[in-house]
Amino acid sequence: MRVFGIDCGTEFTGYGVVEVDYEARMPRLQHVAAGTIRLNKKEKTPQRLAQVYAELTAGMALHEPDVVAIEEVFFSANAKSALKLGQVRGVAMLAAASLGLEVVEYAPLKIKSSVVGYGLAAKEQVQFMVTRLLELDEAPESADAADALAIAICHIHTSQTLLAQGALR
Repeated sequence: MRVFGIDCGTEFTGYGVVEVDYEARMPRLQHVAAGTIRLNKKEKTPQRLAQVYAELTAGMALHEPDVVAIEEVFFSANAKSALKLGQVRGVAMLAAASLGLEVVEYAPLKIKSSVVGYGLAAKEQVQFMVTRLLELDEAPESADAADALAIAICHIHTSQTLLAQGALR
């Protein structure tokens, strides 16, 4: 299974691709790719969203994931920020859907619990564990890329649990 994780953001959107072979004797997580889409704050919203769509679509086409995993919307005191984030999330879902890919969503607490073992873990702890779980020589280029890899890892861990329980085939 190959998972394309996306950490949506209005300035930086991280992506990460992680693979696991369930048929292997000892399934291991394997890092495939990771990066950050950096948006220019001077650009108007439609151009920024078009950039996110173009870069995510190209990344998904290149890496051919089986599924796309993104973080669920969190509740924010700032409604304007939440709306802008919702637009980026919508574009990410559209990019996946336009390629016929399934989209799954995970709550931030679930992602951190799955990767770090603690739902309120700091970004540095997530980066540290992603680096260790994927056996990387150094931490991902940005916290956003690390978060995207964590989202992909969360989906793989969740799928492994469901497989073990016989819920997936």
